[in-house]
Amino acid sequence: MKKTITVIDTFGFLFRSFYALPPLKSKDGFPTGLLTGFMNFISNVGKDFQTDYIVFALDAKGPTFRSDIYTAYKAHRPDVPEDLLRQLPIAIDWIEKMDFKTAIRTGFEADDIVASIAKDAKAKGLKVRVVSHDKDLYQLIEEDIYLFDPIKKSIIDEKTCFDKYGVYPKQFTDYQSLLGDSADNVPGVKGVGAKTAQALIEQFNDLDNIYDNLENIEKKRWKTLLTEGKELAYISKQLVTLSKDCHCIDNLEEFNLPIENPILRIQDTLIEYGLNRVVERVNKEGLNYKTEIPKPKEELKTEYILLDNEKELFKVINSIPKNSIVAFDTETTDIDTKNAQIVGFSFSYEDTKAYYVPIAHFYLGAPEQVSIETAKKAINLLNEYKLVLQNFKYDYEVVKFNLAIELKLYADTMIMAWLLNTAQRVGLDFQIEKYFDHKMIAFKDVVKKGENFSNVEVSKACEYAAEDALMTLKLYNRQLEEFEKEDNKILLDLARDVEFKFTYVLANMFENGIKVDVKVLEDLKVKNTKTIQNLISRIYQAAGTEFNINSPKQLGSILFETLKLPPSKKTKTGYSTNEVVLNKLYDAHEIIPLLLKYREAFKLQSTYIEPLLELGLSNDENRIYTSFLQTGTATGRLSSKNPNLQNIPVRSEAGALIRSAFIPKDGYKLVGIDYSQIELRLLAHFSEDPALVDAFKSGEDIHYQTSVKIFGEENAKEKRGVAKSINFGLLYGMGSKKLADTLGITTKEAKTYIDSYFEAFVSIKDYLKSIEEFAYENGYVETLLKRKRLFDFDSANGMQKAAYLRESVNTLFQGSAADLIKLSMIEIYEKYKKNDKISMLLQIHDELIFEIEEKEVKKITKELEEIMENIFTLNVPLKVSSCIGNSWQDLK
Repeated sequence: MKKTITVIDTFGFLFRSFYALPPLKSKDGFPTGLLTGFMNFISNVGKDFQTDYIVFALDAKGPTFRSDIYTAYKAHRPDVPEDLLRQLPIAIDWIEKMDFKTAIRTGFEADDIVASIAKDAKAKGLKVRVVSHDKDLYQLIEEDIYLFDPIKKSIIDEKTCFDKYGVYPKQFTDYQSLLGDSADNVPGVKGVGAKTAQALIEQFNDLDNIYDNLENIEKKRWKTLLTEGKELAYISKQLVTLSKDCHCIDNLEEFNLPIENPILRIQDTLIEYGLNRVVERVNKEGLNYKTEIPKPKEELKTEYILLDNEKELFKVINSIPKNSIVAFDTETTDIDTKNAQIVGFSFSYEDTKAYYVPIAHFYLGAPEQVSIETAKKAINLLNEYKLVLQNFKYDYEVVKFNLAIELKLYADTMIMAWLLNTAQRVGLDFQIEKYFDHKMIAFKDVVKKGENFSNVEVSKACEYAAEDALMTLKLYNRQLEEFEKEDNKILLDLARDVEFKFTYVLANMFENGIKVDVKVLEDLKVKNTKTIQNLISRIYQAAGTEFNINSPKQLGSILFETLKLPPSKKTKTGYSTNEVVLNKLYDAHEIIPLLLKYREAFKLQSTYIEPLLELGLSNDENRIYTSFLQTGTATGRLSSKNPNLQNIPVRSEAGALIRSAFIPKDGYKLVGIDYSQIELRLLAHFSEDPALVDAFKSGEDIHYQTSVKIFGEENAKEKRGVAKSINFGLLYGMGSKKLADTLGITTKEAKTYIDSYFEAFVSIKDYLKSIEEFAYENGYVETLLKRKRLFDFDSANGMQKAAYLRESVNTLFQGSAADLIKLSMIEIYEKYKKNDKISMLLQIHDELIFEIEEKEVKKITKELEEIMENIFTLNVPLKVSSCIGNSWQDLK
C-alpha cells in the first residue's frame, strides 16, 4: 500500500481559521481565534485523516517571479487585520517547536512549494494530500493527489472540481486564465464570467484550442472579448500556473511525523494562551497517525438492447411489472420541438438494462425499424407506468407534436436536481458524473457536424439513447436518497404538488405562442434602418473619418487619440468604450450622444426587430413560440429563450415599439394581470411589521404611506418617488451609496432617508438582518413554499459572502413571489385547459398575459383576478391590477 505525505497550505489554512472562528481572546485580551483553529486541526490529525509524512509549505517574503510577469499581480490586496497579523508568527513558531518541518523558497509562493512537493512525492510513489480548499491548487488534482478541506473535513478530488466549476483539474489553469482572479489581481479576459469560461473550456478543452478556433465561436460577443483579451489571457495563464521546480524533497525521512506527541511539546505555551481544552483532549485521547486504506471504486454495469421489431418490443413492454418506475427518453432531429421529428425512443426499468427503439434513422444501409403506428402503441403502453424523464417538457412536446400522445409525468430528474441545488447545473451529464463518477457518451461524439440523430447508425444510436434512459433511472433512485434526508423531505412534496404540474403549464404556453403584427415589424425595420444609416453618416462627420463603429478598438482610437477626449481607462487591449464610459463623456463632444443613439438603434434591430420578424414570418399564423425555462434561475423566476421575451426594455421608446407589435388573434383581446407590489406584501407578511401590515390592510398607496411615515404629511406627495426607491431597494440590498446614485443625492442624505425608514418600520431592519444571519448559519434560504437556495459561504471570499447575503434577502422575496404566481398559473391552467376562449401566453415576472375572446374578456378577466388574489393566504391581502388591449404595449 502506498504511503501518504500531507502538505499543508499553511498561510491559506491559517487565514481561513482566522475567519472561520469567532474573535476569541485569552484572559489578557490577546486574540486566539487563529491559534485555536490551528491547534484543533493538529489535534485532529489521526481522526480526520492518517498520514506517514507531513510538511508545512510557507510563502517567502519579497517579490516572486510572478511580479516580473505582471507588475500589478496582488497589487490591490486589502490590508490584513491586525489581530491576524499578531497571531501568524506565533503559529509558525509553534510549527517548528512541535518538530514539524516547513518548506520555503525565495521567489516562490507556498502554492508553488505545494505543487513541487506533490510532483516530487508522486514520482517517489507516494499519495499526496494537500490540506487546503484554495481553488488555485485544484490544478494539482490527479490520481493519487487530492485536496482535503479541514473545515468541512471533506476530500476535494476531480469529481468535486467538476461538480463545482464544470471543468476538470487539468483544465483549471485555462479556466482561470479566462476568468481571472480579483483577489490576486489576475486580469483574465475582461467580460468573461464563470459560465462563459466554463462553456468555452467544455467546447474547446484548453486556451490554445480556444484561440485556434476563434472563428468557430458562434457568439460574437465572446469572440470579441477573446480577441481583445488574448494577451492578458496568456499572461494570466503564466500567473496561475504553479511552478513545480522548487525541489523541496531530498530526503523523505525529514518529513516523518514527530515521535513524541507534538502538542505536548508546547502544552505550557498553549495553556498560557488559554487553549486548555486542546491540551486536555490530547492528554486524554492521544494522537494516532496511520495511513488509511483507500476504498475501491464501484464499477457501473450496463447493458443496452436494441428493439427493432414489433414482436420483441411488446414482449419486453408486457414483461414490465405493474407500478414500475420507467425512465423514458426520445431522440429527435432538432432541439426546437416545433421542428423536431422523432427518430426513436429509449426506456429503462431495471438496474443495469435499457432499451432503444429506432423509428426513423435514414442513412445508406439502415435496417428496418419500428413503424410510427407501432411506436404510438408502445408509448401508450409505457404511459401507463410511472414515467420518469430528464427534462420532461421537451419529450412531452415532441411526443405530442409527433404522435398526438400526452405523456404522463411521474418525476422529472432535471427539476429534482434543481430543487436540490438551484445554483448547480441540472444537465444529465453533469448529474451522472457528480453522483456516479461516470462520463456519459457526448452528443457531439455520436452526431457529426451538420447532421442530426436520424443520420446516426442504429447500433451507435442504441448505445447513446439507452444510456440516457438508464442513467435517468439511476439518477432518480439516487436523488430519492437525497430527498429522504430530513432537511429535504418537504422538497419532494414541492416537486410533486407544484413543480411537476407546472411543466404542463409551460408546455401549454409554448404551444399557444403569441401573435405578432409582421407589418408593424416590417415598418419598424425600414424606419430603424434609415435611423441607423443617418446616425452612421453623422458619426463619420463628427469623427472626420469613416471607421467600424462596432469595433471597440477602432472607436477607442477615434475618441481618445483622434478627438483627444479624456479616456476613462485603458487596458493592454485598448480603450474602454462601454456605456458607462460614454455616458461620462456625454457633454464632451457631439459624437457621444450620436454613438449612444446608434447603439440603441443597432441593438433594437439586431436583437429584436429582425429576429422577431423572421420568427413571425416562419408560420402562417405569424405566432412566436418562446420556451420558458423552469430551472433557469436560482431564485425560482422563469427565464425564456428562443426568443427571450422577458428582456424587452420596459421604460424605453424602443421597448414600446417592440411591444406594440405583439397582438391578439382576430376576435380576441390581450389581457395583462399583474401582482401589485407583491414583494413588499411578502415583506409585510414575513416581517409582521405592524406599520407595514396596517399600511397594506388599509388598501391605500403603500409608497405614499411610506412617504408619510418618513417625511411627514406635508412632504409625502413630493417624496413619494424616494419612498418607492427605498421600499424596493432594501429588498435587493441597496445601501446608502446605491440609493444616493439612484436619486442623485448625497450619501449622507440617503443614509438619513434609510435610517428614517427603519425608524418608521421598526421590525423590518431586524427581520432583514435575520434572513442574512439564517442564511450564513445554515447555508441556505427558503421561499414561501420552502424551496431552498444554497450558498457556499465556506468557500467564499469577502466579496462573495457579501453578495450571498444580499442574494439571500433577494431570493426570499423574489423566490416567494415566483412561488405565488406559479401556484396561480397551475390553477388557471387546470380551470381553463379545455376552454378555447382563453389562452395563457406569457409570464413576465409578476405579470401574466392572456389572449381572451372579446365576448368573454370581462367575465374571464374577473375570474382570473379572483384566482390570483386568493391563491394563498398572507397576513396582508394579495392584490392584482388588470388591463385589456389590442397590443402588449396597451397593457402598460
